[in-house]
Amino acid sequence: MDWGWKDEHELLRRSLADFVRQEITPNVLDWERAGEVPRSLFSQLADLGVLGLRLSPDCGGGGHDFWFTAILLQEMMRCGSIGVPVAVMAHAEFATMLIDRFGSPELRRTYVRAAAEGRMIGALGVSEPDAGSDVASLRTRAVRDGDHYVVNGSKLYITNGTIADYITLAVRTGGAGHRGISVIVVPTDSKGLRRQRMTKLGTHASDTAELFFQDCRVPAANLLGTENEGFPMIMSGFEGERLVLAVMACSHARLMLDEARAWGLQRNLFGQPLLGFQVWQHRLADCLTRIEAAEALTRRGIGLYVGGQPAQSEISMAKLFATETARDVARECAQIQGGLGYMEDCLMGRLHRDSLALTIGAGSSETMRSIIARCNGLVAGTA
Repeated sequence: MDWGWKDEHELLRRSLADFVRQEITPNVLDWERAGEVPRSLFSQLADLGVLGLRLSPDCGGGGHDFWFTAILLQEMMRCGSIGVPVAVMAHAEFATMLIDRFGSPELRRTYVRAAAEGRMIGALGVSEPDAGSDVASLRTRAVRDGDHYVVNGSKLYITNGTIADYITLAVRTGGAGHRGISVIVVPTDSKGLRRQRMTKLGTHASDTAELFFQDCRVPAANLLGTENEGFPMIMSGFEGERLVLAVMACSHARLMLDEARAWGLQRNLFGQPLLGFQVWQHRLADCLTRIEAAEALTRRGIGLYVGGQPAQSEISMAKLFATETARDVARECAQIQGGLGYMEDCLMGRLHRDSLALTIGAGSSETMRSIIARCNGLVAGTA
């Protein structure tokens, strides 16, 4: 699909394509085995001027809109490891964006600039054992004690959790429900914080951790905005996160289709290429049709988002359809490679097992369907 890039977009795309081909793709298997991306990747991306594309220029960011982030994602996804862009997005788009938008001048100087320059790595701490998409039910509590908050509780499935220098942490400072939630920046060298890496089915280059807080003292000045008003902050970040996943899913599906096409043209069976059989022509034609539709929905969501228009429904549709498409395309494209597509060292095999993460991250498919239903009068009593 032609995304209609302007000259400035195309210049960024070419620069990123060269960087990914030379500096990332040759290393992804090593990074997947290590379970994390190296810190040097963040500093390299900062040197390219793309680590803080949407962060404020006064703090070292680029001040660009989401179209530039879409280009960064599309090119990084070509490396064949979802974990690489996930680590970068969790840092720049998810954890640091909230500090940039809602932090005090001092917090922005301390964390946003260091993040944009690749000197510090961030993580967003929202999900818990009993609260994922249901943010209003989180239990990790922060109690004010003089000039500090004392944090107790735990977080689960935190991207960059063991490599981060700071956690943008959602905590409960008030009563039950969404009105009692705040967001606070927790340095990871804080006493009382323990981190444990988790073993995942896929996205291996992206470090994922469980965090434990036991009487962890954090300066009260690290609070974002006003106490008990953190829920809208977190919700405001979800639209960007879901667009990130939608773009990643479209790119993921495109890469798998390209691999399947190349294999189908060169692999011979019973005297002809696999794509000489109508069954595979039709199966890949269905994949391509769904990818084009997913990209169209995603472009629409980005357009509304960048234009500052209400887009919760459209973005949820894009995230739902693109990620479900990526899973369906993964099944079809892995099948055409047969036994090879089941091998860990095979690109298609890794893309296949990584596709499941797309329908879970930034809100599950079920959550997206609930949002779409609520926004469009499909729930009794809301029309």
